[in-house]
Amino acid sequence: MFSLLLALAVRNGQLTRNVAAGVRLPRVGRAEKVFLTHAQVAELAAAAEPHGLIVRVLAYTGLRWGELAALRVRRVDLVKRRLLVAESVTEVNGRAVFGTPKTHQRRSVPLPRFLVEPMAAQITGRSGDDLVFTSPGGDVLRNNNFRRRVFDRAAESIGLAGLTPHELRHTAASLAVAEGANVKAVQRMLGHASAAMTLDVYADLFEDDLDQVADRLDRAAGRAAADSVRTEGVGPDLDAVRSGRRQHG
Repeated sequence: MFSLLLALAVRNGQLTRNVAAGVRLPRVGRAEKVFLTHAQVAELAAAAEPHGLIVRVLAYTGLRWGELAALRVRRVDLVKRRLLVAESVTEVNGRAVFGTPKTHQRRSVPLPRFLVEPMAAQITGRSGDDLVFTSPGGDVLRNNNFRRRVFDRAAESIGLAGLTPHELRHTAASLAVAEGANVKAVQRMLGHASAAMTLDVYADLFEDDLDQVADRLDRAAGRAAADSVRTEGVGPDLDAVRSGRRQHG
């Protein structure tokens, strides 16, 4: 970031050169991700009631918090089971500011069937521009308030103290991959800029794919070998045929 600021100063003629250009930065350590199981998601949602639906939607769709808080009724398609992510909300100096999602692109996120009925109940009686999830007072749902009043207490009660709502996004990726979703599907669901980014963030989740590739190749090689054994010696004896023709002649 400092290098970018200096580069801007150079372009504006305020500096003659960027002294930070080319400086090698230390590697950034990454915190270990937490992936919940289906059972843990169910426990967390139950402990967070009457706000359990928020937990389930985050854990099974991978929405960012700002995308969930900005989701409007008209962008929920219960027939096609899709959520249209077209808006996000962030908190700036204590004020909720609406804007485009992180990648500035809309995306359609699949909604599991078991969430259709609860979502229908959640939006019943609301107009299209109304927010799907709000604070008890009907205002924009804020992350810090939700954590303090609901999430942190619920997580601690089931032995997951320190869990954050963002880790439900990681959970959504993990559960999707476990059910066979490929990297492109996960990328689209999470709204990553590229599949390369998805692999960079969740490479470990796709390790099992390598084992599956090896197992499939092993089975294919076994079938080919078996087919070779079955067909060995099968077919016309060309020498005998030619010999027979010469005798007939």
